[in-house]
Amino acid sequence: MPMVRIRLNGSEDDASALMTAIHALDDIEHVEEIDDEMIAAEDLDSSSAGLSDDFVTGVHEIEIEAPHVFAAERVRKVAEAVADQLGVPIEIVDEF
Repeated sequence: MPMVRIRLNGSEDDASALMTAIHALDDIEHVEEIDDEMIAAEDLDSSSAGLSDDFVTGVHEIEIEAPHVFAAERVRKVAEAVADQLGVPIEIVDEF
């Protein structure tokens, strides 16, 4: 099964809107936001930890499992349309 990973740079609401639009597609059952490994590696003892810059829009990693290549292509098209509508940048990484 094709796996599509999307990296979205925006708010939680932006990520939720993208995930909702993708989940509404036929045949798509697996849509989830995965944890960013960089967050776990962040040094919380740093003198800059917790500053407002840490809480501005962030990067969201979204993983979608499609049943076939045609569904994966629909996911890509919908993701690009939603991102354009929201005005947020995305990066699509496909794994076949």
